[in-house]
Amino acid sequence: MKRVADVAAPVVIHETAIVHPSAALDHGVEIEPFAIVGRGVTIGANTRIGPRVFVEKDTTIGSDCRIANGAVLGTDPQDLKYEGEQTFLHVGDRTVIREFATLNRGTSASGRTVVGSDCLLMAYAHIAHDCELGNHVVVANATNMAGHVTIEDWVILSGLVAIHQSVRIGSYAFVGGASRITQDIPPFCRASGNPTPKLYGLNTVGLERRGFSPEVRRSLKRAYRLLFQSGLNISQAIDRVESDPALSQPEVGYFLDFIRNSERGITF
Repeated sequence: MKRVADVAAPVVIHETAIVHPSAALDHGVEIEPFAIVGRGVTIGANTRIGPRVFVEKDTTIGSDCRIANGAVLGTDPQDLKYEGEQTFLHVGDRTVIREFATLNRGTSASGRTVVGSDCLLMAYAHIAHDCELGNHVVVANATNMAGHVTIEDWVILSGLVAIHQSVRIGSYAFVGGASRITQDIPPFCRASGNPTPKLYGLNTVGLERRGFSPEVRRSLKRAYRLLFQSGLNISQAIDRVESDPALSQPEVGYFLDFIRNSERGITF
């Protein structure tokens, strides 16, 4: 005889909800009133789809997610080059998507839009086509990103931020409210401003909360000063950081690689 904990919870679909026959719902999924789940949608175990949520098609939502009232997922990309090709939206596990957030599928450029696990997308956030969000990302209210934006792990975006297409924001960065982001933001840094955002040092509180050691934080601070406050150009500053054996931590290497590989230029 199975124990109670071993018995999978049933799927619960409200009588007013509409679920396409091709949709795959794992155990414990709840579909609340007036929600619509379209074709080619897969929803992981114990995820709750709130009232009036619309998941159009070709979307995968992980387990233990919470999708709040009126959110819209998996709709066509808002790109004039899109010609109806099949593309996808992928949402990881334990991600929370709040009221009226909108997430579009990808285009043929990458084929998909991706939101990682353990993310929080607050009300009215917009995740455009071909964006890729890592894990533990927080996107506050009414923040909007254009297509092909990359947000790496543990980034926090405050409210009303506007992000230009193809911008990349490095891990553990923090972006202040109402900022206009047109160039890449290095990892570990704080940035804010409109119309011209600037860096405001390291995200020291975030790094401490995430368990970075005092030694690593000191090295990142030293690297930051050489890169952005020494009067050296970026190439010279990178060489100076790389030549210092005290700055040989992997975190510093990632910091330098991000700057070196930037395609849109770096906010500083």
